[in-house]
Amino acid sequence: MTVYLALGTNLGDRYSHLQEARTLIAGKIGSFSAISSIYETEPWGFESENKFLNQVVAVETDLSPLEILDRTQEIERQIGRKEKTGHSYQDRLIDIDLLLYGDTVLNTGKLQLPHPLLHKRKFVLEPLNEIAPDLVHPVLGQTSRQLYYWLCEKHFIFL
Repeated sequence: MTVYLALGTNLGDRYSHLQEARTLIAGKIGSFSAISSIYETEPWGFESENKFLNQVVAVETDLSPLEILDRTQEIERQIGRKEKTGHSYQDRLIDIDLLLYGDTVLNTGKLQLPHPLLHKRKFVLEPLNEIAPDLVHPVLGQTSRQLYYWLCEKHFIFL
């Protein structure tokens, strides 16, 4: 099964955190079939002086979605991420989000697939579009390329 993970970091040695996350993902989840470029982005959903480095990876795995979630959370803790305090976004050493698990649609108290904010986040859609432009969102029925361009267009004012 091909799964797509979003990686983000805005504290400490950001490049090293991404490298360590990729190494641990390869050891605990599966092998990479694609790795996007690294994008530097402004924080989304909160104020911070620290810019993020973001990346999307495609991983081949036999694990279930919940097994992947457990392992990504374990990787985050291993890199030094602390438990979230409250429901607001905050600076972080590493964040790993499970974006898509094939064409699986899932909604449990613990995990929602596809990721519910995937289509609203340029910092996710841009690297996803780089590595999988023809990937179809299983709920919205649009490719990552279409979602990315739609998101970019809505930020422009046409006169």
